[in-house]
Amino acid sequence: MKRIFSVMSLVIMASMLFAMVPALALGAEPEEMVKDPAWWAEAGKPYAGVTIRGVSESTPPSNFSKDVLAPAFTKLTGINVEFEVVGWDQMYNKEMQDMEANTGIYDFIYIEQDIVYAYLDRGFMTNLTQLLADNPAIKSPEFNFDDFNTFINYFKDAKGDVFGVPMEAFIKTLAYRTDLFGDAAAQAAFKAKYGYDLAVPTTHQQFTDIAEFFTQWAKDNNIADLWGACVQAASGHAASWYEMVESILPTYGIYNWGLNTENWKFTSADGGELDSPTAKAAMNWWLNNIQYAPPEATSSTWDEVAGSFAAGRCAEAWVYGENISWIGTNAEKSTVVGKTGAALPPTEPGVLEEVEGGTGYIGYYDGGAYGIPVGSKNKEAAALWLQFYGNPLVQTDWAIAGGRVTHNATIDDPAILELDKGMGYFTLLRDQGYLYGGAPPFPFHAPVREAMAPFYFKAIAGEITGDQCMDEMAKAGNAELVKLGYGK
Repeated sequence: MKRIFSVMSLVIMASMLFAMVPALALGAEPEEMVKDPAWWAEAGKPYAGVTIRGVSESTPPSNFSKDVLAPAFTKLTGINVEFEVVGWDQMYNKEMQDMEANTGIYDFIYIEQDIVYAYLDRGFMTNLTQLLADNPAIKSPEFNFDDFNTFINYFKDAKGDVFGVPMEAFIKTLAYRTDLFGDAAAQAAFKAKYGYDLAVPTTHQQFTDIAEFFTQWAKDNNIADLWGACVQAASGHAASWYEMVESILPTYGIYNWGLNTENWKFTSADGGELDSPTAKAAMNWWLNNIQYAPPEATSSTWDEVAGSFAAGRCAEAWVYGENISWIGTNAEKSTVVGKTGAALPPTEPGVLEEVEGGTGYIGYYDGGAYGIPVGSKNKEAAALWLQFYGNPLVQTDWAIAGGRVTHNATIDDPAILELDKGMGYFTLLRDQGYLYGGAPPFPFHAPVREAMAPFYFKAIAGEITGDQCMDEMAKAGNAELVKLGYGK
C-alpha cells in the first residue's frame, strides 16, 4: 500500500459530530479497551520492562495505534512500545534491511497486502498461529483470528496459518464533491454542454467530461484553486505505477497487472494484456486527465491526492478509503467536511457486470498487518501487542480515526453508520467491498515494479507516448521475470 497523509493528529470531529467522538480518542482509560484488564496484567508480567520496537508506514491508522493504543497497552502490561512511523519507502527499506540481515532490530513490522507473498516466500515472518498455540499463557481469550473479516486471508499461508494481524484495510473509491455535483447552476451548464445530467460518473468518458467541465467552470466563474480532478501522477515515485495497475486497469477489465500467469508473460503476443489495445486505451485515458488536474498532479502520490482533495482543489478523484473518513469529517484538516461523497469508480461497459459475476475486481482492496519477523528477540511480548490491537473493543474508534475496517466488530456499529451519513464510504465498503481485490499473490512484486516504473515516469513527462509506455513495460516485465526464473 503505499499512500497516506504524512501527519496524523488524533481524531477531532467537526462540531456537528463532536458528541459521537469515540471514547478512546478522548482519553479513555486503558482498562476500558479490554474486557479483562487483570488477564493482560498477568500475561504481561514476565515481560514487564521489555521494549518491543516496530516500524510502520505513516498512515492515519498507524498513527492512532502509536499515539493511542500503544500507550494503553504499555499501561496494561508493562511492555514498552517504540514505534517508528515513517514514509512508505523508508519503512520498506528499514524492515527489509533488518530481515535480510536477521539483525532483530524490529519486533513487529508493517506488512502490506501486496508484499506479504514475497515475505512469506523468503521465510521472513513468524507463524503467529503456531506461536500462540505453543504459548497458551499469552493467548488472549479476547482475541480470535476468526473474528476478522476476509482481509485476514491475505496474510495466511497455504495451510491457513496466520502471519500477520490486520491493522488497516480499505478500498480505493471515487471521492467527489457533493456540493459541486449538487449545484443547480453547474447542473444546468453541464447538461447544456454534454447533453446528459451531471451525476457521479459510472463510465470513464463521464469522468473525463466532468473533469473537463469543472476545470473550465472554475475559470468561467472566477473560482480560484479548483480543478476537475486530482490525479496520482507522481513522476519518479511508485505511486503512479500503482495507480495504473491497481486502480485503472481493473476498471477496463484487465486484472493481475495484465500478466498471463500460465506462461508468465505480459505481452499480448504471448497471451498477456499489458500492451493490449485495451491497456493502451486505459493509459491514454489516464494521461489525458492530467490536463484537468492541479499543477501538483505530476508530483502527487497518494498523500498529495488526499491533501489536494481535502483542500477543495478538485471535484473528483480516486482516493484511498483510509483518508475518506477524515476528509469528510475532520474540520481541523479538511475544507470539504460535509461535502464529500464516496462511490464506486467508473468502469468500461460490461466490466462491473463481469466482476459482479465473479470474474476480476474493480479496484484495489488495500491495507496491511503487523507481523513479527523471525529475527525478533521478543516474540511473545510482540504477540501480546498484536492481540491487544486486534481485540473488539478498540475497533470502532480506530475505524473512525483512520477509515479502516478489519474486524467484524466494526462495520455495523451505530457510531460508524451515523458518521457515514452523507459520505457513504463505510456502507460502500460493507455492501460492495466484495467487488474489490487484493494484489495478486506474486512474490516478485517489487523487482517487476522497479523494472517497469521508469517507462511510466517517461510517459508522464511526455518523453514517450502512452502506447510506447505499455509496450516497453510489457517487454521489461517479461525480461525481469525471465531473470527471476519465470517464463523462460
